[in-house]
Amino acid sequence: MSRRKLAAGNWKMNGTRAALSELQALVSAHPDPSVDILICPPSTLLRDAAALADTAPLDIGGQDCHSEATGAHTGDISAPMLTDAGATHVILGHSERRENHNESSELVRAKARAAHAAGLTAIICLGESLSEREAANTLDIIAGQLSSSVPDATTAVNTVIAYEPIWAIGTGLTPTVAQIDEVHDFIRTRLITRFGPDIGNGVRLLYGGSVKPSNAAEIFETDNVDGALVGGASLKQSDFSPIIKALEESA
Repeated sequence: MSRRKLAAGNWKMNGTRAALSELQALVSAHPDPSVDILICPPSTLLRDAAALADTAPLDIGGQDCHSEATGAHTGDISAPMLTDAGATHVILGHSERRENHNESSELVRAKARAAHAAGLTAIICLGESLSEREAANTLDIIAGQLSSSVPDATTAVNTVIAYEPIWAIGTGLTPTVAQIDEVHDFIRTRLITRFGPDIGNGVRLLYGGSVKPSNAAEIFETDNVDGALVGGASLKQSDFSPIIKALEESA
């Protein structure tokens, strides 16, 4: 099954309005991309970013959402609020949220349901720690997170899965292509078993974890890698564009 590739950038807690110039540069560098491009800026930039991307081949997403649509949740942002601000996607279950905010897979699942209800595509993140990798528990961890984080109403349109080994995020360490291939093939098989071949083969699988211009092409050669969730390298157009071009060449 042919799946359109996706290059997603997670700006994390980086960027003021001055950073919108990088977004404009990205649009100018890719006026007619052959892959989907998504930027998830901090929430303070969402509306401005969405306005800039309105007539461009670029999607804008949030970095998290609450599991409830409204309520007394000071400081939180709901999925309908993201939609209202112009977002089309939202990242959920990122390892930094799971670790720093003690988010369980069950909470991630509730957030994904909220995202789906608001018309957002949920990018659900999975990944193991270094100790889990060294103990040869990677596939067990991924299986558990996949089962508990992904809602039953998942489709190839409303959900993307991102594999992000925790030990490779921001460390400069990258799994071997064989390791990435093993996990992505495992996720694909699990999705087909649970949701059937149409949905299971249609859900896009992204790799995230120190993706750089220097290693992107090799990573994208893997059959079940449909793109990347990129952190630091997405902050500058000059760093992100080579990754996008490598993805286009692999499509």
